[in-house]
Amino acid sequence: MGLKLPIVYNCSGYESIEVIQLLEGIIDIYMPDAKYMSEEYSKRFSNAPDYPNVLRKVLKEMYRQVGDLTINSNGIAERGLLIRHLVMPQGVASSEAILQFIAEEISVHSYVNIMDQYRPEYRSYDYPEISRRITQKEYMEAIQFAKRSHLYRGF
Repeated sequence: MGLKLPIVYNCSGYESIEVIQLLEGIIDIYMPDAKYMSEEYSKRFSNAPDYPNVLRKVLKEMYRQVGDLTINSNGIAERGLLIRHLVMPQGVASSEAILQFIAEEISVHSYVNIMDQYRPEYRSYDYPEISRRITQKEYMEAIQFAKRSHLYRGF
């Protein structure tokens, strides 16, 4: 009856490549997080030292399946990849490396939501690097990294 809703896969970015491959043709919009490009930080804060390698493979596969995010004339996303990146204090999220990877190995037309809402919760106070909110300067640096990498959509 005319209702067409895209299927959205909202995930951490730390996914099984085999599962993502099985989802080909089913998912319209992939919405992964891109958390770290440092094995040291991904191991220390998420117990996932292979996170950067997994993320690279998964983002490439998601992009291969759905391409750049397309938005219709009503401003509604219909298909594509929308990458979320949470800026963290003291460069823990490796924002420059993540944004450069997206621009160089995914697409400069990638839609990247650069988020500034990091809040220290739970055990984050046990780690001095992440025991505070980000500064405006840290957030603006991430935006500048994106622009220097020729990314232009989403911030």
